[in-house]
Amino acid sequence: LKEENAILRSKIIKLQILSETQADKMRKLEKKLEENKIKEEKEAQDLEAMVQHVEQNLQLMTKRAAKAENSAARLRQENAQLQAELRNSRLEKEALQAGQAGLAAARQNAEVALQHLLQVTTSSRASLRQLLSGAASLQLIADILKYIDRISEV
Repeated sequence: LKEENAILRSKIIKLQILSETQADKMRKLEKKLEENKIKEEKEAQDLEAMVQHVEQNLQLMTKRAAKAENSAARLRQENAQLQAELRNSRLEKEALQAGQAGLAAARQNAEVALQHLLQVTTSSRASLRQLLSGAASLQLIADILKYIDRISEV
């Protein structure tokens, strides 16, 4: 019986040691589990913070994209207006060039007309001189004929 008691005590001691070892393991595992929970909670919080940061960045990028689209639309509209102004300016330039060509032709025509007028004026003066000279001659002949008429009456 003593032997059996000793064996049982030794088994009890072994079981107590095993139980304490397992309890230590349990405590260590529980501590590790608690640490893992804390670590997971921190990671979850970090992940949540990252998600919020990404959402904020996404909202900011969405606003920037909308602003860029508005700016692009405004720039397209400005570009269209500038293109229209450019076309109008080109048409005006062409019209002015055509007008200048017409003006140059008109100047040349006016110059030719002036030359003709000067020639006509010169020839008219000569003709007027001849006419005045002829009129003076006719007047002289008329006067002479008058005197001849008087003389023949006498």
